[in-house]
Amino acid sequence: MDPSEFSPVRVLADLRRFEEGAGERFSVVVEGIQRDAFAVRYRGGLFAYLNTCRHELLPLDFGDAHFFDGDYDALVCCHHGARYRPETGECISGPCEGGRLTALALEERDGGLWCVGVKRAE
Repeated sequence: MDPSEFSPVRVLADLRRFEEGAGERFSVVVEGIQRDAFAVRYRGGLFAYLNTCRHELLPLDFGDAHFFDGDYDALVCCHHGARYRPETGECISGPCEGGRLTALALEERDGGLWCVGVKRAE
């Protein structure tokens, strides 16, 4: 995707209110299609992904922005239990093991959190 085709989206107006373990849902337009997305704060880092499980293209949550498992060590799909590393989006167990969530780039601006595009694979 050409970065010029992506319009930045404000995820949160006040990043200070985004607590450890919190999740936030938002929408982005990727390649002309509106998609659900989410951001989480994990171990002090900020991570964002399209809210689409690699198994059956369903959202990871039930619409409640709850993405972590009880052990707080993985993002978990509420439908089939696929588990993803919060830092990378890599599926570490479940029906889509080895797959990855689509990562989104985040920036802090004027005290808020913005999604500024799709991250390129490294």
